[in-house]
Amino acid sequence: MVRGCPVGMKHYGEIIRRSSMDVPYRNRFIITAVLTIALSLGACGKPREGGAPPFGAVPEVSFITVQTETIALTEELPGRTYAFLVAEVRPQVSGIIQKRLFTEGSEVKAGDVLYQIDPTLFQAAYDNAAANLAVARKAADRARAGLQTTLAQVARQQATVELARTNRSRFEDLVKEGAVSASERDQAVTEAQVAEATLKAVEAQAKSDQEAVAAAEAAIKQAEAVLQTARVNLGYTRITAPIGGRIGKSNVTVGALVTAHQPNPLAVIQKLDPIYVDATQSSANLLRLKRNIEAGWIKGGARGQARVKLFLEDGTPYPLEGTLKFSDVTVDPSTGSFTVRMVFPNPKQILLPGMYVRALVQEGVVDRAILIPQQAVSRDLKGNPLALVVNGSGKVEPRMLVLDRAIGDRWLVSSGLAPGDRVIVEGIQKVRPGVSVKAIPFGSGQKEVSQPPTKPEPPAKAK
Repeated sequence: MVRGCPVGMKHYGEIIRRSSMDVPYRNRFIITAVLTIALSLGACGKPREGGAPPFGAVPEVSFITVQTETIALTEELPGRTYAFLVAEVRPQVSGIIQKRLFTEGSEVKAGDVLYQIDPTLFQAAYDNAAANLAVARKAADRARAGLQTTLAQVARQQATVELARTNRSRFEDLVKEGAVSASERDQAVTEAQVAEATLKAVEAQAKSDQEAVAAAEAAIKQAEAVLQTARVNLGYTRITAPIGGRIGKSNVTVGALVTAHQPNPLAVIQKLDPIYVDATQSSANLLRLKRNIEAGWIKGGARGQARVKLFLEDGTPYPLEGTLKFSDVTVDPSTGSFTVRMVFPNPKQILLPGMYVRALVQEGVVDRAILIPQQAVSRDLKGNPLALVVNGSGKVEPRMLVLDRAIGDRWLVSSGLAPGDRVIVEGIQKVRPGVSVKAIPFGSGQKEVSQPPTKPEPPAKAK
């Protein structure tokens, strides 16, 4: 018998010859073909490359030793860019555009004059308001002068009343002594009464003059308000930039009629440095992150101060880093995600509003992370991930895994492996749990031979 073959090569020819003599001629070709195939399958002295090892041979596998490392967890989020500030320029008074004083697509500063509306009517209204204010001030001056005259009359009449009251008292005493007649006393009493009545009339006039002064001063304030309105409207004929930034195209030309607070803007100004990036993040991922942080598996950082990297829509990295500004508190019920806003410097204005980008946000740091190659992970019939390890006895042992995420070409393992475990990377298809193997460090030419039993165990029957 040839080594490794069930039947010797020289015996196959004898079998074919005898079989051909014992059967009809039409079946000899079929028997010859069957035996030829059996000869090709069984005549090899050793298995083909990549096939199962010969019976009794110990399979060789390559392994890596599990080690922990510190990694920063990041998540890539799709997003779009938005201007930091947006101002739609609209007229605040109606009129005809006389001039356009900016270049479309250029940078403008806050306060720069963009359009000039015909100011003729507004100038006339301002001049009229200024004249009315002057008239109101003159009237107020006359009212104040009249009040001062009346107040002087009140003071003089008060002195007259005091004198009349004194004379009346004196004549009352002289009448009792018989020095004056009763008619003279009556005259003094009448003069005192007349003086008191005159004083009341003058005081009433003074009060009226005071009210006239107050009305004149109110008219001045009213005229000042009208003048201020006219001044503001006249200033609105010069349409200025509310913010600094890049201005777009002009939607009107010289000679166009515009109306106050019209719905269509004359132009739009956008501030692009810095610039916003709004990305969407799954609420399920956020809950998973919070659970991992609470469990102590991930060391969370200050999300408000997290640094963010950006990739442009063509895949090239953006050279400047941004910061995470805030996360929205509302989850979109249709997508199950929420908005994350980031701010990026944009001095060269590489980023323009509406661009699609991908943001790389740092979620936290894992101090003792376990990473294994993706080729070392397989799946059971239910789709659960597992890995094969070489235990201390040199036998294959399955480990059920809990995977967190893929990082490059490796899996981040949450549970199932421990530092020091020898995970099989190559040769998984040649072994099964419980089989003794020869373990070779992955990527090394030197073999690490395990301690197999003195007598190889035959392969177990499949259940």
